Amino acid sequence: MYITTKVQRAGQVALIAGLFCLSQTVFAGQYGFGVSATAAEIAAIDIDVMPDGRGAPPGEGTYEQGKADYMGQCAGCHGVDPSKPTKGTGAAALLGGRGSLTSGKPKKTVESYWPYASTFFDYVYRAMPFNSPGSLSPNQVYSITAYILGEAGITDKGATMNASALAAVRMPNRDGFIADPRPDVFNYD
Repeated sequence: MYITTKVQRAGQVALIAGLFCLSQTVFAGQYGFGVSATAAEIAAIDIDVMPDGRGAPPGEGTYEQGKADYMGQCAGCHGVDPSKPTKGTGAAALLGGRGSLTSGKPKKTVESYWPYASTFFDYVYRAMPFNSPGSLSPNQVYSITAYILGEAGITDKGATMNASALAAVRMPNRDGFIADPRPDVFNYD
């Protein structure tokens, strides 16, 4: 077993700090390759949707269309009944478990866990379906969101879901999270 003394440890820390400072001097500046991303390139991947609806794409969807889209795109993994995922897929249940997060067996479903409807929309838009993430159109994602929220009794099944409707949804666990007070930081040259 190797044991270091306080003096040895201080020497090791000083050596590492010195190497770090040297590397900052030697490797500072441009590397001479690559180009800065254009505004259009950044916009193409800037698809996050904020709780107030900012960033949501244009489009809309209904519960009825969402039911059809869900059956075609989601039911294979999440089950025909969104509270019972298809066995063997590893997919999560989407419904049920409301109020279970403080229990000994929490269920992380749309109606028990997600703080904002926009968070759910954003996740589906980016990551679903599992075999082809990001392939759903905004209208399909609005429709699927309307269907799941309607099935959960969070929204009316006759409502049309769009960016402003998404922002107006009051999720059951909205107050179950602590807001992050840090400001957004933008890295500009």
